[in-house]
Amino acid sequence: MREYLLCLAAAAAATYLLTPLARVVAIRFGAMAEVRDRDVHSSTTPRWGGLAMFGGLCVSVIIASHLPLMGTIFNDRKQITALALGALIILALGLADDRWALDAPTKLVGQVLAASVMAMQGVTFVWLPINGTLILDPSLSVLVTVFVVLVSINAVNMVDGLDGLAASIVGVGAAAFFTYSYFLSVANGYQRAALATLVSAALVGVCAGFLPHNWYRARIFMGDTGSMLIGLMLAACSIMVTGQVDPGGVSGGTLLPVFLPILLPFSVLAVPLLDLLLAVFRRTRSGRSPFAPDKLHLHHRLLALGHGQERAVLIMMTFTAVIAFGAVSTAFVPMWMTVVAVALSAVALAVWVKHPPVGSPKVEPLVQTTT
Repeated sequence: MREYLLCLAAAAAATYLLTPLARVVAIRFGAMAEVRDRDVHSSTTPRWGGLAMFGGLCVSVIIASHLPLMGTIFNDRKQITALALGALIILALGLADDRWALDAPTKLVGQVLAASVMAMQGVTFVWLPINGTLILDPSLSVLVTVFVVLVSINAVNMVDGLDGLAASIVGVGAAAFFTYSYFLSVANGYQRAALATLVSAALVGVCAGFLPHNWYRARIFMGDTGSMLIGLMLAACSIMVTGQVDPGGVSGGTLLPVFLPILLPFSVLAVPLLDLLLAVFRRTRSGRSPFAPDKLHLHHRLLALGHGQERAVLIMMTFTAVIAFGAVSTAFVPMWMTVVAVALSAVALAVWVKHPPVGSPKVEPLVQTTT
């Protein structure tokens, strides 16, 4: 555990220290977020915070490679290479998009390329829970992996609409993944989960190190450079744990529910996925492109109820924590205890959402019409 915590702290420290530099570079090269009708921020803000996040990930992995107890993680250099190539492609795509505002098809092609390269190099699903355990053939394995990566990247990208929101949600989700994958790799001895444990720990650190600069009022945004990067890394953690470890082989009786490896990715991405599905539904129903921006996301609706930016972020982060850690807790406590705890938490969250601070200003959502 100490080694993983060291890598987490290194990622946090490196990201925190590199973010001011990334801000200077973004200003120098004109990677700025101008204020648009659908935006919540009120002044032009530098992007490219993802550069610092990428640096934090690299520092964490480099330190891990020099720790004796983590040597076995780097025996499978193919998966390390897969993660590095996928991250580099997404980084380049994000930098270009934050600077020149690429169109949706170009971004999609770049995302598919990153996901495909990662899948072809070994970070891929090898089974699905169909009729027990269905072993996937190579082609189907790549297709499923690319789909999952695309959903994760765009879900995180779409939810990145308030100061600190994406980093908070992904940080909490990565912490849940770390808890579960650490249990698999250390307590159960499944070495396939060890790399996911390291990546999830580094992801927690990266988000924690970036948040002080990105919290309301943000001095820098992660931009698509950061949101697509952490979405890719979160998907990679999911694939390395969910798609490569047979749940039937690690169930351990009643200790680890067989369905948990399938439930966990959806629980971690519950908020971004819900926001993504609602956005696609309302846009296509009104005859617009599912990629067309609007101001009707979940965080916009919380602002419309009278919650401030910080409070809205805390609400959505707490919702993520309840779902994600509720799923993880089924590995350690009886199911009924988890159900009761999640239900009580959901009631408390509902009360919190329905009762914004008295006298707080409300932000009217921007209603989009068909053009």
